Amino acid sequence: MAMPALLLLLAFFVVPVVVLLSRSVTEPVPGLQNYQTLLGSSTYLKIFFNTFLVAGVVMLVTALIAFPVSWALVIMPRWLAGLIFAIILLSMWTNLLARTYAWMVLLQQTGLINRGLMALGIIEKPLQLTNNLVGVTIGMVYIMLPFMILPLQGVIRKIDPAILQAAALCGATRWQALRRILLPLAVPGIASGALMVFVMSLGYFVTPALLGGTSNMMLAELIVQQVQSLVNWGMGGAAAFILLVVTLALYALQLRLVDGRGAA
Repeated sequence: MAMPALLLLLAFFVVPVVVLLSRSVTEPVPGLQNYQTLLGSSTYLKIFFNTFLVAGVVMLVTALIAFPVSWALVIMPRWLAGLIFAIILLSMWTNLLARTYAWMVLLQQTGLINRGLMALGIIEKPLQLTNNLVGVTIGMVYIMLPFMILPLQGVIRKIDPAILQAAALCGATRWQALRRILLPLAVPGIASGALMVFVMSLGYFVTPALLGGTSNMMLAELIVQQVQSLVNWGMGGAAAFILLVVTLALYALQLRLVDGRGAA
């Protein structure tokens, strides 16, 4: 019964990965020159640094925003939670390119955000929020937020409210109940959402390309440049394989941490 699924996985995942790996060590000449160039050049190392920095910041900011939103969705009236949840899903279904262009309009120097800050007297001159990693981070936090809210909200909803009530009866403050009961119980949702956001951020292309510019290139942009513009499949394959290895390593680490926590 599982054979069709296994054949599909083999044809559309395993074979392309093997072909990409083989081209990374055979083009333009056999050897590990592509990997040595990627890991030994300061220019390429900066691209790796930009990629992991943005992915880490996006993951952290998304988690900080998603946790109170998820908790509010659980405790608010059902009709209001359903309305907000529908808005969150609608943002996911909206075209990615349209959302990114909308953020380009909002973040530009004459955009709504800069004009609003200047009208409130917070700033005197417009901030540079595009063509840098700040704009990339803002745009990607907005795009990734639903992917953190969905698993986190599902985990928090399964927590028995009687546990928090028992903590309050035993004299625990709201902060103590949050720190010692709610957060530990929500760790599986936080971990799965954080992994999803981090991994997706590592390989994102559209938002960094439009909001970041060429001076703040990320790994996905490098792969596209090497394959499409320079027709250098060896270098592009090496960068893609490094990204795949990092993703699998993070997934294995998450499984080990979550399983270890559950066993404890």
